[in-house]
Amino acid sequence: MNNSKNSILLVDPEFDPNTASACNLLLKITGDSFSYAIIDKNSKQLKAVFDQQECEDITTDLAAILKNDSYLKLPFREIKVSVYTPNTIAVPNEFFCKHDLNTYANFFSEDQSGTLYTRAFARFGFTSVFNLEKFTEQTLNTFLASAARYEQNAPVLALATSVEGTSLLLDFTVGSFNALLLDEGKMRFQNTYQMENAEEFNYYLVLLIQELKLDPATTPVLISGIIHQNDGYHTCLHKYFNHIHFNLPPANDIDHAILDDMPAHYYSSLLALDLCV
Repeated sequence: MNNSKNSILLVDPEFDPNTASACNLLLKITGDSFSYAIIDKNSKQLKAVFDQQECEDITTDLAAILKNDSYLKLPFREIKVSVYTPNTIAVPNEFFCKHDLNTYANFFSEDQSGTLYTRAFARFGFTSVFNLEKFTEQTLNTFLASAARYEQNAPVLALATSVEGTSLLLDFTVGSFNALLLDEGKMRFQNTYQMENAEEFNYYLVLLIQELKLDPATTPVLISGIIHQNDGYHTCLHKYFNHIHFNLPPANDIDHAILDDMPAHYYSSLLALDLCV
């Protein structure tokens, strides 16, 4: 285990980089954090996890890690990346037209790359249309050109395929959270919020309850990421909601032994990237 102030690296001591061709590399890039996991698909073992939180300049930190981390230079079997982007729109499948993608880009306001991506979520009734900010796109093209690209909520949706009824899914970093509301199998709402403390989280939580007309007494909340039992955020949730559950990593026969000393829900959405298609 290697740690710095805001980062952690866990590596299976038996991991042989020469087996990288049998491994999948999963990367999760948010607005303020970066993490990756290496899964050996032959032995079905999680071989490495890296996590860096509280990135003040994610684009600079991302470029530095991709350039200098020796593990990220290995010839992996498959690479999947989920990326936070403000340039995204969820189009109901009945209105989606693959021949009219540039029309959707008119809704994007941030400095954007010229490449549009689409990901179909048939289970949830929509197709995601998105592009990445220019520097992020250029950085990935330079260091991980073959990576399949997804937006930030894709792995959270991969965790939710068995969710029934109405549920609120919250995925945390140290300084932000992604909120996703499922209602009768459809995605009704999703957004990402920056926060510095539990008071700010409380403000956004009340806003979500009011704007989405949630019934806290009956709405289940599934939480993952950097949140602890009885910390400020967890305590805040319990002020309003009666049914709060940790959203655990996908149970797909992968040995997560290197995470035995970590809360199981920390890297649920990162590991769920392996389920994304």
